[in-house]
Amino acid sequence: MQLMRIDRPIGTLLLLWPTWWALWIAADGHPDVLLVLLFGLGTFLMRSAGCVINDYADRHFDGAVERTCQRPFALNKVSKKEALTLTLVLCILAALCLLPMNRLTWMMSIPALFLAITYPFTKRFFPLPQLYLGLAFSFGIPMAFAAVSNHVPLIAWVLLAANTLWTLAYDTIYAMADKEDDLKIGIHTSAITFGEHDITAAMLCHAGFDILMILAGWLIHASFWYWLALPLVLGLQYWQWLKIRTRDRKVCFTVFVRNNRIGLIWFTGLLLHYWLGKP
Repeated sequence: MQLMRIDRPIGTLLLLWPTWWALWIAADGHPDVLLVLLFGLGTFLMRSAGCVINDYADRHFDGAVERTCQRPFALNKVSKKEALTLTLVLCILAALCLLPMNRLTWMMSIPALFLAITYPFTKRFFPLPQLYLGLAFSFGIPMAFAAVSNHVPLIAWVLLAANTLWTLAYDTIYAMADKEDDLKIGIHTSAITFGEHDITAAMLCHAGFDILMILAGWLIHASFWYWLALPLVLGLQYWQWLKIRTRDRKVCFTVFVRNNRIGLIWFTGLLLHYWLGKP
């Protein structure tokens, strides 16, 4: 349970919101209940698998990082075999969620699985692993469209790009909390790559995310209720900018967690658009 981060659901929520944005848009506001449940369960399982393989990949580093020194591998509570077995079981269970879905959804799950499993290892060589994570966290979007309509339209790719930028923004802030430790142990993060411009880079990613969410709203002919989410999100992003200027570790981690509210606000805007805004 500790390896799967069941006690820390923030990662599941950050992965779930964009997947549900896609489901609601693809189904024109009326997604099949079974699909909603299966994608919710699949999101939980794949996020859990990603956490387990991440701890496996970082097993030699976590003990040297203040925030991760209490993880199971750092405390020698689990073995490599146990972690790999758990990853396999979680991936099999996630695959079972795909059984009622069409072939295109199954095909889209292959790059999704590849990205999720390989992400932890990119920190060894790729200067922006958070960008890679953004792609991994976004593949539920085209999968959702494929499951609903057996087609992946333009708006799915707009949402994927938007969510990739949003992930890069909040995970750069997350990496700022570990910046000193990561420099010592020699792994790559976007916070290190951006250097003294890390805050500016995170906020520019937020801005790109906002622009693409505006484009998504235009593509679905969004009503007032969708657009009401925009100033709320901008207000939260401004609050984030004020907070992370301190570069305090605990503050940066808190700001990262609060991004859950941005995902919820956009999802609520979509719900209200389809419930109240459409004739």
